[in-house]
Amino acid sequence: MSIRQLLLYAVCLANLSLAAQTIPAAHPATAGTLSLAQVLEAAKLNATARISQQDLAAAKSDILSANRAPLPIFSAKATDPANSSSGATGAGLPAGNFPRRTYKSLGLDWTYERGGKRALRTEAAQLNAQAAQAEYAETQILQQMMAKDLYFDLLSAQERTQHLNAIAVAAEATANSAKVRNKAGDLSAQDMMRVEIDAERAMSDYRKSLLDEKRASLNLIQSLSMASAQTVVLSKDWPQVSNMPLQQSQSLNDWISGRPDVLAYQLRVQASQALLENAKALGKIDPTIGVSVDSNPSTQKRLTELRVQFPLQMKSTYDGEIGRASAQYFQAQTQWEQAKLNAEAEWQSMREAYATSMARHTIYVQDILPRAQKVLAQAELAYAKGAIPLVDLLDARRTLKTSLLEALEVQAEHAKTFTALQLRAPKP
Repeated sequence: MSIRQLLLYAVCLANLSLAAQTIPAAHPATAGTLSLAQVLEAAKLNATARISQQDLAAAKSDILSANRAPLPIFSAKATDPANSSSGATGAGLPAGNFPRRTYKSLGLDWTYERGGKRALRTEAAQLNAQAAQAEYAETQILQQMMAKDLYFDLLSAQERTQHLNAIAVAAEATANSAKVRNKAGDLSAQDMMRVEIDAERAMSDYRKSLLDEKRASLNLIQSLSMASAQTVVLSKDWPQVSNMPLQQSQSLNDWISGRPDVLAYQLRVQASQALLENAKALGKIDPTIGVSVDSNPSTQKRLTELRVQFPLQMKSTYDGEIGRASAQYFQAQTQWEQAKLNAEAEWQSMREAYATSMARHTIYVQDILPRAQKVLAQAELAYAKGAIPLVDLLDARRTLKTSLLEALEVQAEHAKTFTALQLRAPKP
């Protein structure tokens, strides 16, 4: 028997169906409802996921930047042999004795990278892009994990409001009946006030539940980056207790290796190793090869010049660059190892949380709620025969109410742990 059926049955046993008034509905009319699948799909496209997607696009652009050779340098110059200050060509001769001639030169220089710097640089960029792809997938999973919690928080809040609405209506009907019985002399004023207090508390709980539901709705809307601020109504996608999202034969290593965050750290280690090799390759001198063509107006001939330039690494051995790259490499390795340990701990925690929530849910549905319902039924019968006071009857009703709300929380916790295992399961 479901929680809602138990509640309705309890209301019938309490003989509270003759409500004198109806409390306004908790939800306005809406065009449709959101399912769990729709919420999870929307979470993959929220603002945080889109930011991670742009990080991926930037990492892919870094590949184009890395896989690029140094640009050639074009140079052009013109030399005027005349002395601009004295107007003479040199050797003390007047400028008017010789024609002014301009020497022109065109050159092209290009740096040749040695040691595989470009290949290593490109490899590191490609690995970082793959890591960004895995981090994007991990971001989507994390957003879905958060969205499913907010989904079941809102779903349980909506059902809690419905339960408390029914309880408040029934309590109000009981209070009205108590007033009639008090006027007829069939009920003491003290018992009537107790019933009225119980009805007021039920109404207060209902109004508090409305506020909690509104907050849960706003939290879900914000997490999905939805522009609409209207009330969200969810379809009741409660998972069944008998469902198991993961097969028992699945190994821990397979689960860890399939996690996007662990894969991202592994790729970061490989990228750091490529950058370390690139830092070591800085010791290979990169020569700059150049060629230029000079025109001599005096002889009407052109001179071709071939030149080679290279830095003099007399004291520089790039120890700083190598040391930094080495430190980053070992740092990436440590982060990878820590990520695997965190994944293993999460594996154990998630499975234990799911097993515990499933067991608790089963206990509430099969044991606690039926007993609370039975206690209330016996209290109703005993009170009708005058065997127990009103206080005991109200206590039995509050016990069933508390059990119903606790069972709803346990059901939400079971749904969260079940969906978490589904989201974390390695994709084939």
